Amino acid sequence: MIRIQTATLIRTFLAIGLTAGAMAVQAQVVDVAAAEKLLDDSKCGKCHSVDKQKDGPAYKKTAAKYKGKADAEAKLFTHLTTGPTVELDGVKEEHTKIRSKDEAAIKNAARYILSR
Repeated sequence: MIRIQTATLIRTFLAIGLTAGAMAVQAQVVDVAAAEKLLDDSKCGKCHSVDKQKDGPAYKKTAAKYKGKADAEAKLFTHLTTGPTVELDGVKEEHTKIRSKDEAAIKNAARYILSR
């Protein structure tokens, strides 16, 4: 009887662990089309691209900068929504804010950039 209860308990914990892991992965899924549309609508391509340096860093460079950092999405979200001062060719100017008030859409765009 104890063996049966132990086996059942182990299966239950395994199922819970796998479910939690799947949910964590699903929470990080990027809607690529929506992210690209928002970045395009916000004119981000004027200064950024996925893999080429323009006036601003390529998304690949930004992703490499934040790789492995737990607060990467939060920092990028702040950058996209606050219009911080950036320096381009020695000239300081305000970074353009992303054109959305939808927090989920902005976080999706940040995850998109970080996934490049």
